[in-house]
Amino acid sequence: MNTVQYKCPYCGGEMVFKPEQQKFGCDYCGSYFEEAEIAKMYEEMNKMAEDTADPNAKTLGDESDFPDFGEEGSEFSEQTRLYTCDSCGAQIIAEETESATFCYYCHNPVILAGRLTGKYKPNFVIPFSVTKEKAVDDFKSWCKKRWFLPGDFKSKQQLEKMSGVYVPFWLTSCNADARFSCIGEKRRSWSSGDYNITEISEFAVKRSGSFTFERVPADGANKIEDALMNAVEPYNYKEMRDFSMQYLSGFMAEKYDVEWEQVINRTKARIHEGCKQKIHETITGYSSTKAERMDVSYRNVDREYALMPVWFMHYSYGGKNYDFAMNAQTGKLAGTPPLSIPKLLGFCVGLFAVLAAILGLIGGFLLG
Repeated sequence: MNTVQYKCPYCGGEMVFKPEQQKFGCDYCGSYFEEAEIAKMYEEMNKMAEDTADPNAKTLGDESDFPDFGEEGSEFSEQTRLYTCDSCGAQIIAEETESATFCYYCHNPVILAGRLTGKYKPNFVIPFSVTKEKAVDDFKSWCKKRWFLPGDFKSKQQLEKMSGVYVPFWLTSCNADARFSCIGEKRRSWSSGDYNITEISEFAVKRSGSFTFERVPADGANKIEDALMNAVEPYNYKEMRDFSMQYLSGFMAEKYDVEWEQVINRTKARIHEGCKQKIHETITGYSSTKAERMDVSYRNVDREYALMPVWFMHYSYGGKNYDFAMNAQTGKLAGTPPLSIPKLLGFCVGLFAVLAAILGLIGGFLLG
């Protein structure tokens, strides 16, 4: 497998995708390029390389070049791959699900091209719109509303760990035919003399309908918490673009390690809930419903594979891990904040001290 690094045609500096301009930029000479310009430039470069290539030459990063880790390192070798940085020649170790990363030595962005070919090639990508600076500022504002965070939670060292990652998502589209039944109750109450009377009438309620669902998302990364990804939705699919590897430059990226067949039950659960919600909107005039049942059948099922932008930050505190994520298109932030027990106890002690002082003043005033 080869590594890919996009170089500026003017100065040779590394080019990365710039969310604020929605273009590809070089930090060295300040040049910016559209996607079509980059694609055309590298198409020509690749053609020239093919025309002049030595057929007997070995490709850096080919699997035959991988070191023999031996039996003791078999698990490590199965879950990692070794690549060569085109900029400085350093060896890069990447996990098997990573598709884009950074060189540890020269810090230049590296795209692991072989990871996104064949069935692993995404159909679409939503580029980053939120810059890291904006993500950090919004995270600080989010922290201000939470009083009992650990002192180093929003420190400079911690915020530097925030990483931009393209997360793999399966998008499922289908037609869903739903058949719903329940018992609807109507209650009428009145008083007669010394009695309170309630009359309950029950009715058999049935509904059916066909619904169209387009691109219901489910993340395809095993190590990323599903609930966290659900919390940062939705994404605006109108800004989705045909996949191009250039968008990965400057960010990290994961390829899916959870097959579509493994997420389909999660997707069905969301479709089922969507059908139920829509049908419930048609059931009016009842005090309550019970004994609900709904069956859903599916038609014209289609799937697509896309990469979605997310800003991630990981924090360990008190023996527990806390993950935070921001939708890097909309800025929606989600995560469970850690609780600093010493801060909470200090607040309670201070509060009790203030209350005791106030009660003391009140008592002295009354006795005086």
